[in-house]
Amino acid sequence: MRAGTVGDYGRPLEFGISLAPAATDTMMILEAARIADAGLDMIGFQDHPYQRRFLDTSALITRVAAETTQVRVFHDVACLPLRPPAMMANEAASIDIMSRGRFELGLGAGSFWDAIVGMGGPRLSPPEALEALEEAVAVIRMMWSGERGLRFDGKHYTLNGIHSGPVPAHDIEIWLGVYGPKACALLGRVADGWLPSLGRMSPGALADRHEIIDRSASEAGREPSTIRRMLNVSGRITEGSSEGHLVGPHLQWVDQLVELVVQHGFDTFVYWPGDDPIDQIHRFAGLTSDVVALVDRERRG
Repeated sequence: MRAGTVGDYGRPLEFGISLAPAATDTMMILEAARIADAGLDMIGFQDHPYQRRFLDTSALITRVAAETTQVRVFHDVACLPLRPPAMMANEAASIDIMSRGRFELGLGAGSFWDAIVGMGGPRLSPPEALEALEEAVAVIRMMWSGERGLRFDGKHYTLNGIHSGPVPAHDIEIWLGVYGPKACALLGRVADGWLPSLGRMSPGALADRHEIIDRSASEAGREPSTIRRMLNVSGRITEGSSEGHLVGPHLQWVDQLVELVVQHGFDTFVYWPGDDPIDQIHRFAGLTSDVVALVDRERRG
């Protein structure tokens, strides 16, 4: 294996899109959701409640779920410091029930702390934010259990004899948008998927985090390949020649996504389109079958 790469985990490939929940783009978002519903697996939305130009992400996800029938919906990723986990769990289960099992939960430990504090949330240090994230995952899973008299005594969150909320329609996956070694170790113990963004880490760092997740999962008695390896990707699909990584024509995108599967271990790609998003989403949906076919060929040797 070359430095900076990991093996292919052999998981089925999935594809989705992620959009900013801009209030001025509501009609475009619904059109994008209909496109995704016809040919992609999921659609996610950024969650920055303090951004004055954004719709509330959970409300938008509920609307998108009502407008679609197949595509899964998720936060990319939910701002945990402004969304208490017991309430987040009830909200998630409610959307999952109403969408007939099409909701998954992306969680983040928090960022943009000045804005979070400005909206009434806590200011947490990195260790405190990670501690709160671990507690939140435990609370959310308890609130999905269907059990009564739940108790949890954490530093950041508590449950004091509450009955759990509605049970989700399916086993909702929890995907963590985390980067640090300790956060990835937590993910390996307790989460169902990893959701980083390409560009924030080098290939070598991504490989290191895969190894941390795998080791932590194995130590917790989990099979590492059961953990989804997602990747937020941005760029532009063009008619012209290559202008850089993930900026170029259809075949370049196919080759580079295949490389991210077979050399870098990812199985799910979430595309963040830039300018002319509807055209770009159509182009992205149009290349997914070629990626799947080429990965299948690589896996067969």
